[in-house]
Amino acid sequence: MGTLRLILTIIYIFDCLFLAVVVLMQEGKSAGLGSISGAAESYWGKNKGRSMEGKLVTLTKFAAILFLVLSAVLNINRF
Repeated sequence: MGTLRLILTIIYIFDCLFLAVVVLMQEGKSAGLGSISGAAESYWGKNKGRSMEGKLVTLTKFAAILFLVLSAVLNINRF
C-alpha cells in the first residue's frame, strides 16, 4: 500500500503544478471594448471550443477533477 500511496502522491504533485500552469495560461474573461462592437459574435467567439482557449478550459476541467479525486483518495485513513 505504501508504494501505491507514493505513486498517487507524485501524480498529485504533478497535477497541482499542471493545474497552476494551465490556469495561468488562460486569458481573462473580461470582454473589454470588444463587447461594444460585437466582437464576441465573430468567428473566434463562435468556435471557442476549437481554439487554444477552449482546449485550455477543457484541460483545466480534467486537471481539477483529477485533483479532487486524488485529494479524496489520499486523505482516506488507513484502517
